[in-house]
Amino acid sequence: MIDCTILKKLVEEAWENRQLLEYKEYYEAIEFVIQHLDKGELRVAEPVGESWYVNDWIKKAVILYFPIRNMEVIKNDPFVYHDKMKLKTNYKELGVRVVPGASARYGSYLAKGVIMMPSYVNIGAYVGEGTMVDTWATVGSCAQVGKNVHLSGGVGLGGVLEPVQAAPVIIEDNVFVGSRAIVVEGVRVEEEAVLGANVVLTASTKIIDVSGAEPIEYKGYVPSRSVVIPGSYTKKFPAGEYQVPCALIIGQRKESTDKKTSLNDALRDHNVAV
Repeated sequence: MIDCTILKKLVEEAWENRQLLEYKEYYEAIEFVIQHLDKGELRVAEPVGESWYVNDWIKKAVILYFPIRNMEVIKNDPFVYHDKMKLKTNYKELGVRVVPGASARYGSYLAKGVIMMPSYVNIGAYVGEGTMVDTWATVGSCAQVGKNVHLSGGVGLGGVLEPVQAAPVIIEDNVFVGSRAIVVEGVRVEEEAVLGANVVLTASTKIIDVSGAEPIEYKGYVPSRSVVIPGSYTKKFPAGEYQVPCALIIGQRKESTDKKTSLNDALRDHNVAV
């Protein structure tokens, strides 16, 4: 168990006075935080009951890690990079499958059984056990991804470092995210939800449940087991009426459906063309 009291104090002091980064105890504290983010022993956000708590001081440590690092040439044959951040390398020990072309920054956590096709995971992110990060998918800084999630090809999960109090993108356990879907600005997708291809979710996106007699509107989160597809609604502007993107909840994932079900199967259950 990590005692965070002293760590948090040192990070907060360095956040208020960057000159303190010149002193050993402060930069070692920041390096310690990143080291344990990399191991999954610290997290930027963590579930507390049915909600999530953001450890903003850990986000501060991530931001402060950049100025204490120097640019260097990083060789990962046959690739060469020039950056301040190391890349993860101990995939065999972690039990993670990484296809050539994939990369994850040091300070991100990949649990056992994660599969990374040519894709990218940024510092501070957390990817749970058994999750697939498919081709050209990106997991942004500090994004939190649960167990047995499928991020399909080209999915973009936004990163957030500042403002430090902002919640990261959260994808809970057993979620399926369709190709080219985008989730940004701290949106939370609750467990076992299914997002169709090209769904775009931002903090201001209307998420409308149209499965009942009357529409129910959400913002900032997708309820558990929801099946979501792209949609639009009419909005009046000074220049006229135009269609604005939204997301439509068209039903619930069936209890009988295997949690590993494909997106196609989930959408066919609701008579949506795939």
